[in-house]
Amino acid sequence: MAKRDYYEVLGVERGASEAELKKAYRRLAMKYHPDRNPDDKEAEEKFKEANEAYEVLTDAQKRAAYDQYGHAGVDPNMGAGAGGFGGGASFSDIFGDVFGDIFGGGGGRGGRSSVQRGSDLRYTLELDLEEAVRGTTVTIRVPTLAECKTCNGTGAKKGSSPVTCTTCGGHGQVRMQQGFFSVQQTCPRCHGSGKMITDPCGDCHGHGRVEEQKTLSVKVPAGVDTGDRIRLAGEGEAGVNGGPSGDLYVVVSVREHKIFQRDGKNLYCEVPVSFADAALGGELEVPTLDGRVKLKIPEGAQTGKLFRLRGKGVVPVRGGSAGDLLCRIVVETPVNLTKRQRELLEELRSTLEAEGSNQSPRAKSWFEGVKNFFEDMKF
Repeated sequence: MAKRDYYEVLGVERGASEAELKKAYRRLAMKYHPDRNPDDKEAEEKFKEANEAYEVLTDAQKRAAYDQYGHAGVDPNMGAGAGGFGGGASFSDIFGDVFGDIFGGGGGRGGRSSVQRGSDLRYTLELDLEEAVRGTTVTIRVPTLAECKTCNGTGAKKGSSPVTCTTCGGHGQVRMQQGFFSVQQTCPRCHGSGKMITDPCGDCHGHGRVEEQKTLSVKVPAGVDTGDRIRLAGEGEAGVNGGPSGDLYVVVSVREHKIFQRDGKNLYCEVPVSFADAALGGELEVPTLDGRVKLKIPEGAQTGKLFRLRGKGVVPVRGGSAGDLLCRIVVETPVNLTKRQRELLEELRSTLEAEGSNQSPRAKSWFEGVKNFFEDMKF
């Protein structure tokens, strides 16, 4: 019987990535694995078919030969030239990483877990609004795991060196029999490194890394806002067994300001206006982040009116035009009145009531609405 196309077997397109191949294979392996389908010959054959397809398509050389010549390119019995399934790699070497995920094993082939990238770190940097808007340079201290300088990260005492693990023979992996084939798992003794430390370093106690406080200078660009991140490559935790260091992500948090609130590139502030200035009009000084400006209050201004001062906001961190400063006026009712002030206000109220409601159009409209509401409800 003719072999099915390997891409068809896995159910993927011909241009599928390695991640897509692995995902498809895992799905089929979970479905047709013999341990899950005892005495089911059809499931066993589909499982073997998926294994064969996955082994070829995840090997760049074999996949290229297969794409060009089909099955003849990878099956030596069919007379082609790319090699078949020999190649010196065992079944469990090829599929250890996949079945480690399925059956709880760890690691991958050939002790790949021995070299590990260090973890990324996060640091929250609190800034004043002025610092965030203008940009600044700050010095921070970050707790991290750094490579031990005494042993240069080996974990072994100076003058000694790690020795080959006696459990895995230096491979970093051990094999376990599961069903009719063996599965690789990370060595429980050396944790995948293939080495044991018989005489550990006194400073890092054999771990190869030590805790320390790292002092860093961080340049904060102008215009950053809460939630923005600054990435410092290689400033995270040191890697294991010579692996690369992780990164440090500095996350900006802007403190609450006494006057301004920020929304994107715009700033907002509330401006208290006296009863007299609101009624008669006037001029106020309003602060900005780069000085002060005059704000003209028109006659009869009401609480909530917004005044826009263009270009007095923030220049975004990614560039572009500056935002605006929006000032919301709040009419302030006078308190602690003197006898004379009270007399004047009483006189003002009398004249307003006597001369009609033209001076309070919102009040007139509101009371008319209330009147109509009661009439409709027939209270």
